[in-house]
Amino acid sequence: MNSLLYLFAVVLVMGWFIGVFAYSLTGLIHVLLVLAIISVLIRLISGKTV
Repeated sequence: MNSLLYLFAVVLVMGWFIGVFAYSLTGLIHVLLVLAIISVLIRLISGKTV
């Protein structure tokens, strides 16, 4: 479950980078960035590391 959460965060950040550079769906891309940050914070707060 932990690696799945990390993978989810990485995929969302990559999607955000692609969206920012492509200048499409900017509202959705920022939502994806926020979700990625939240998932990383949850992982850090839970105290479980890779």
